[in-house]
Amino acid sequence: MEPGGRSRRADAAEDLARSAVDWMLRTPGKDWEDPSLYHGRAGILLALEDARAQVDDAGYDDALELGCDSLSAIVDEEENCSLYFGLTGTAFTLHALGREAAARRALHRVRERSEGGRWSTMFELFAGNAGVGLGALMVGDVELAVDAVTPYRSTATKTAHGVNWPVRPTPPRSHHIAHGTLGIVYALAAVGRAAGRPDLVELAIEGADDVVGRDEAGPDGFLVPHSDPPHRPELIERYSLGWCNGPAGDAQVFRLLGEVTGQESWSGLADRCWHTVTASGLPHRVRPGFWDNNGRCCGTAGVLALACDRIVENGDTFDFADVLVDDLAARATVDQFGARWSNYEHRATPPDLEPRPGWAMGNAGIVRELLRYSRLCRGRPGTYAVSWPDHPPTLSAIGRPCG
Repeated sequence: MEPGGRSRRADAAEDLARSAVDWMLRTPGKDWEDPSLYHGRAGILLALEDARAQVDDAGYDDALELGCDSLSAIVDEEENCSLYFGLTGTAFTLHALGREAAARRALHRVRERSEGGRWSTMFELFAGNAGVGLGALMVGDVELAVDAVTPYRSTATKTAHGVNWPVRPTPPRSHHIAHGTLGIVYALAAVGRAAGRPDLVELAIEGADDVVGRDEAGPDGFLVPHSDPPHRPELIERYSLGWCNGPAGDAQVFRLLGEVTGQESWSGLADRCWHTVTASGLPHRVRPGFWDNNGRCCGTAGVLALACDRIVENGDTFDFADVLVDDLAARATVDQFGARWSNYEHRATPPDLEPRPGWAMGNAGIVRELLRYSRLCRGRPGTYAVSWPDHPPTLSAIGRPCG
């Protein structure tokens, strides 16, 4: 790239992120009313914290204070206990933003609401025990984290290559990070390491082995179906590529396992995931239903997160990250109200969905990744203001946290 080109890219990405924050703050609606990490206020506030850490704007301070006040106020009313949709996510967010008393109150309610060692009919990362364990760990409650993941010891099912778990009250077994085996693997490995519990780490490896045994793209790539038998095949595609149910998220689990075990084989699997992602054709819409999402959960921003991880840890070039950021810029709507993104649902009429401010499918998740990319372009540390529970912090080549 020509001299100054990287700096110009950094400026453009930061400007787009700031414009996206402007739109978030000007757009009240159901996402702001929803307290959750996934679509709602908690995820929006964490993106705003990343913006405040990078951009000098007093308005961000005021919005964060008001947002934390309102999030603290609902702790005693919320019934859902999960990481992405309930009190565990609220506790994680309040702890990260310095509201310790409210965070502890939220986790206390989570502990009280456990029934038979579980919090939901779902038994995975987004809505079940694995997410509760990861959120509790981020708040510093290792005891609750261990309690949350312990039921996976007695519920694991032996498979041809390892183990998996019944993650929902229907027969399909899902395989990836959001709703399946690899999300449970992540929680077991993270909590096992923190608690000094090698048995939990070993169980995590068995779960990962099951998923690795299902790979259909080796030896160079890595691609595993969504679920077996297929869960809701009339709505859910057999293969995905993003963070939630595809190799962009699988790679994050393999990154963590490599760090926890010190075994190079996990890094090799992460490389294979990346090969599949970069060779797939994304972010182009090569057919209806292929790559219609810009967001962090199942779209371009989630892949950008992994691209930036690899820039830091593997010394990758910026080439693919640049492609992803250019695509986000091209798909953004930018006007006097700010920047936002409409995802595309080819089965809906009209197919262009309403823009959302939240983390999973909207501005908040994209803002965090654009700001991080801009920091890396300027040669700054590739860390976030707040680390996410299921995204391993990047390590330098000597195994220390970057930044």
